[in-house]
Amino acid sequence: MLKKSFLFFLAVCSLQLLSAQENVLKSFPKGSTPKEVGKRLADHFVGSRHDLYFGQWVHYASVCSWNGAIDYALKVNDKKLIKQLENKFEPFFTYEKALLPPMNHVDYNMFGSLALKLYQINKDERYKELGLQYADTQWEVPANAKAEEKAWAEKGHSWQTRLWIDDMYMITVVQGEAYKVTGDKKYLDRAAKEMVMYLDELQRPNGLFYHAPDVPYYWARGDGWMAVGMPDLMRMMPEDHPDRPRIMEGYLKMMKSLKEHQQPSGMWNQLIDEPTFWAETSGTAMFTYAFIVGVQEGWLDAAEYAPAARKAWLAMIPFIDERNNVTEVCIGTGKKNDKQYYYDRPRNPGDLHGQAPYLWCAAALLGK
Repeated sequence: MLKKSFLFFLAVCSLQLLSAQENVLKSFPKGSTPKEVGKRLADHFVGSRHDLYFGQWVHYASVCSWNGAIDYALKVNDKKLIKQLENKFEPFFTYEKALLPPMNHVDYNMFGSLALKLYQINKDERYKELGLQYADTQWEVPANAKAEEKAWAEKGHSWQTRLWIDDMYMITVVQGEAYKVTGDKKYLDRAAKEMVMYLDELQRPNGLFYHAPDVPYYWARGDGWMAVGMPDLMRMMPEDHPDRPRIMEGYLKMMKSLKEHQQPSGMWNQLIDEPTFWAETSGTAMFTYAFIVGVQEGWLDAAEYAPAARKAWLAMIPFIDERNNVTEVCIGTGKKNDKQYYYDRPRNPGDLHGQAPYLWCAAALLGK
């Protein structure tokens, strides 16, 4: 009888502990709830002008923010916001058509993910057709392709492959949305094959990623694209997909290292392993998102990673200013083998590289 009572007591304690761990990512102080923060940032994005490459084409950071605002709007069932986000896109079919990025570069093709995401809401065939053009041209080798680009294609990869650390997100997000829309396994297999190759080529023994093979620095936002791309892709993959174990291995290895490098404040620094560098918001938000998804999916130990994700989220909020701009966002950054270069990078309030992952976190915290 005593043994049964003890076992019952342990079961109750375990349930209470599990419930407490789940609540860690569900209950936040007023002003810091994902619904409040997401609303501030999504409304700010809707009312903003397009962020353009060279004043010509929609920038991928704008696409990322747009996708995040859509995810948030769907989670809270804000029909007005959803319509506003669709209305912001509609002119691309008419008088803003010239702003559509060309289909000839990994960063430009990423635009297709937005059209495909909106198609899943409005079922307008124009959105599907446009989005699939961007997805398919990532694999359709142009006649004027360089020898290196053709070589990647011959191996079954996108001709737009560069082995830059952000590509693991830019390529896989478009192929992933195409898979959701069509159910065609070729899109999922493309994304998975690309992801595995990037992991094999770029991940370091400690689980993190250099900005480039010849630049041995762990730049936060660069690693952030990896941290977000892996769980987003795995969420779509069936358990028996042959590439899933390799991606899971890379993801868990990275998450362990990120947990070890989280600063006492809850943030991550501009260079992840440099404690004297400044706290950078876009990378922090990306890592936080990766933790949140991992806990929700049961891939990460909730007792260890849920408090870390909560600490990071609460640390992130004060970096949103009174104009609803995320501050301390490192601007777009090319590689350079110079540590001081990373420390000296300008920081732009409202830079969409930061607005986007904040929105991803807000949407993720609102539940699966």
